[in-house]
Amino acid sequence: MANLENGTFKKLDVVVVGGGLVGSLEALFLAKRGHRVRLYEYREDIRNTPQARGRSINLALSIRGRTALREVGLEDHMINNHGIPMKGRNIHRIDGSTYIIPYDSRTKQCIYSVGRNYLNGPLLQESERYENVERFFNHKLIASNLRKGFLSFQKTDTKEIVEVNADLIIGADGAFSAVRKEIMKQPLFDYNQKCIEHGYLELCIPPDSNGGFQMPPNYLHIWPRGEFMMIALPNQDCSWTVTLFMPFTHFKSLDSEDKLLKFFEKYFPDSIPLIGKQKLIADYFAGSASPLIAIKCRPYNVEDKALIIGDAAHAVVPFYGQGMNAGFEDCTILNQLFQKHHDDLAKILKEFSDTRWEDTFAISDLAMYNYIEMRDLVTRPSYLLRKAIDDVIFWLMPKVWIPLYNSVTFSTIPYTQCIKNRQWQDKVLNRSLLFLGTVTSAVGAFYVYKKFVGLS
Repeated sequence: MANLENGTFKKLDVVVVGGGLVGSLEALFLAKRGHRVRLYEYREDIRNTPQARGRSINLALSIRGRTALREVGLEDHMINNHGIPMKGRNIHRIDGSTYIIPYDSRTKQCIYSVGRNYLNGPLLQESERYENVERFFNHKLIASNLRKGFLSFQKTDTKEIVEVNADLIIGADGAFSAVRKEIMKQPLFDYNQKCIEHGYLELCIPPDSNGGFQMPPNYLHIWPRGEFMMIALPNQDCSWTVTLFMPFTHFKSLDSEDKLLKFFEKYFPDSIPLIGKQKLIADYFAGSASPLIAIKCRPYNVEDKALIIGDAAHAVVPFYGQGMNAGFEDCTILNQLFQKHHDDLAKILKEFSDTRWEDTFAISDLAMYNYIEMRDLVTRPSYLLRKAIDDVIFWLMPKVWIPLYNSVTFSTIPYTQCIKNRQWQDKVLNRSLLFLGTVTSAVGAFYVYKKFVGLS
């Protein structure tokens, strides 16, 4: 649908399904363009509800997410009021000693730990400033005809049925998206879902007796233990959200208080006085391990009528901290396409769907790899050596050599290009090492020859 009729701008009627982070941000982008937006969310208004257990309250905000927030005027608010800077990884050894691995030793860039409510709430609050945005909570999508722009919701409190029509439907309703389930019925839809054998369970390190942090706050703390790991991110109230990642078989085996304490005494001894034995026991047995899911699918659109973004289109495991950032980047890219194609939905949705999937597939693969890096490789001398080499070359040639983590986290370079850059860097280093090895061998052979032939 073209949006220029006789030179006059025509407002679109858009329904966004999902009032979480990506949905509420996309509503702001569309509202700023003057379109009518109706935002439907299955849950209650997050501004009025406590954090649900099992859904991570911490998010790592980096450049891609900050860029999107800047476009809607919220970056400074989020960073200055709610963000806790994390400038590197603080690695905890089994003996309780720690060491730091900076994220960016050259320019000192950092990522920010931000609570989910502190991000989602202000996004929804900002939408209150726009008369062309309406918000509907406790609405569950139960039926749809995407090609006709039709949706049917049921109010979860009154069971009333609400039917709506729209020029455009945007599904931003998460990894278990109801909109995507409808798109899956379309011919030639390609879908792949992967659940890894590892799950996660959240614990908590409370503030100290004076209400302060028990650990240095400006780091992502990691306890890497090979097959599993534990991480901790700082919260505004000086507590820490601690997440234990490990195989479900391990979780299942820790079925008593005694086994749990012995496990922590063996692998995470320095965390016990931080969490507290009784709190560790209470928090661990209060819930169960949650699964981790990665989704790759395409196309993201149904003609010029429907589109999925964020986790609905490309849920990833959390180990690169890019799930939310990639979803926010979807909003930035969509806004650029709206501008490029003058709100022509057929062109916008087709280009987004045809191009975005390559980068989302790439970050999905990177996130899977980073789990191995965080739980195991960060302890190895080879990893630390490569990190040091990357940092030195990056310092000398910052426009030519950008380390993989920096390109993913501190730039908006497409994810696919980040991987290609890394592959090129690997080739350069391998050839350099091969050359040095050859030269060293040749020099050694020459001196041996001199010695035995008697030329010296």
